[in-house]
Amino acid sequence: MNNDTIVRELPSLTANMLREGGCLIDNLFADLWKSMGIKAILNRIGFNKRSGIAPPELVFCLILWSWFKVNSINMFAREALQTFSQTQKDALYTALNREDWNWRRLHNETALQAVQKLGAQKMTSAFILDDSIKQRSGKKMPGVSSHFDHTSGRCVMGQQVLTLGLGCAEGFAPLDSELFISETKAQGLHQKFLDGRSVVAKRYRVALDQTKPEMAESMMRRAMRARIEAAFMLADSWFCTKTMINIARELGLTAVLRAKKNKTKYRLAEQHGDEIIYKQLDMHELYQTCVRCKWDKIPGQNYQAKVLDVELNLNDEKKGAAKWLKVRLLFVRGIKIDDEKAQAGKHDWAVFLTTDITLEPQRILELYAMRWSIEVYFKEAKQHLGFLKEQSNHYAAYVASIHLAAIRFCMLVVGKCLHNASGICDVRKQLTANVASINYATQLWQVFRAIITGALDEMKALLGELMDQVMETIERHVQTFFVQALQLDTRTMRLESQ
Repeated sequence: MNNDTIVRELPSLTANMLREGGCLIDNLFADLWKSMGIKAILNRIGFNKRSGIAPPELVFCLILWSWFKVNSINMFAREALQTFSQTQKDALYTALNREDWNWRRLHNETALQAVQKLGAQKMTSAFILDDSIKQRSGKKMPGVSSHFDHTSGRCVMGQQVLTLGLGCAEGFAPLDSELFISETKAQGLHQKFLDGRSVVAKRYRVALDQTKPEMAESMMRRAMRARIEAAFMLADSWFCTKTMINIARELGLTAVLRAKKNKTKYRLAEQHGDEIIYKQLDMHELYQTCVRCKWDKIPGQNYQAKVLDVELNLNDEKKGAAKWLKVRLLFVRGIKIDDEKAQAGKHDWAVFLTTDITLEPQRILELYAMRWSIEVYFKEAKQHLGFLKEQSNHYAAYVASIHLAAIRFCMLVVGKCLHNASGICDVRKQLTANVASINYATQLWQVFRAIITGALDEMKALLGELMDQVMETIERHVQTFFVQALQLDTRTMRLESQ
């Protein structure tokens, strides 16, 4: 789960782009708008004009405003809007509050272009699921409810957004988003929808009635119908449930999940002579029985690990027939990189679960590290892309906002990939720093290390004793990323054990 806290070690793609001296954001944006054919898309998906300003012009301004370092549409209208359009701020808010505009379809169309530009291949791509809380306390804000924030360990009032993205070695693209309203302290509508059959009215009922696994399944099915394919499903421990594992199997996906340290029972087969004895143990019992003091070294990584192949009963019904599925559990012992002499404590271990029992430990960690790309997206969306920053009390504006933030990100991804986009490629070398860190996990770090060491050896006479310091700095940076991306920091693991 991602909240409003600042994530370290992740350079901002939007801020870097706006700081580029020769890059004019309005020209760059106009080029992307034209090259992606967004005006034609809007006409095709039913963004119709009732009166006044044409919808493409309104959408153009709604997407553009967040990049001008202003806190609201009101400030954008006051300082820069007249440069691009003759419309007023009221027209922009009216557009945000339109209940019949299907922002999801526009998001899907731009996401598809981003995926195509990335050139993602099915066998190396993954659907990534995560949710994020935007804390909100306004009493007149419909859809605000209480959610448990795992980062702070307490319940907060706000809006929770479930997001599906596609991750690969080339980058990340947000594919879909859905607001989720819990049953606790939920604030209802303060005004009825104009049409109970409208797009927004249906989305509101989904937010109230569906569970997050149901939403996740719907989003992945929509992505597949749009011919966006992946081989894996990655998610944190909240999504490590029998329901989500069943959904992944039905969709033909290999699940790679952070496992929960709860009372879920796993069946362990033990050979005693010619007889096989089955034991049903929870995660802590498995740790005490098969893992503690029996750690192995992962080649190329500074972690200790232990692999267990067990069976999980996917049938939640006590009276129903058991549906045993073989899964692989990877226990990983964390390290404290800030204090090399400190030993990992008794709670400083994590577990990863995959439905493919042939995956090697290093590959499991490489795949799960790719999940970090959605954290990069949430950070970017909240800090620079206007994620739920539109000042409106209409539920339609919240639906529009989560998709507009994703559309902006997809446009940046497309801009990175277009060699003829004005200034975008040079600037996007900074953007790819986000993905470059992720690729440390998806590539063989030892190969890179050998190449770097070889290059430094040739400069040994020049560098002298500094060469060891250079390698130590590089090694420390990579290990810091692994701890962050795999959530192997001490605080996260001890929160899980509570």
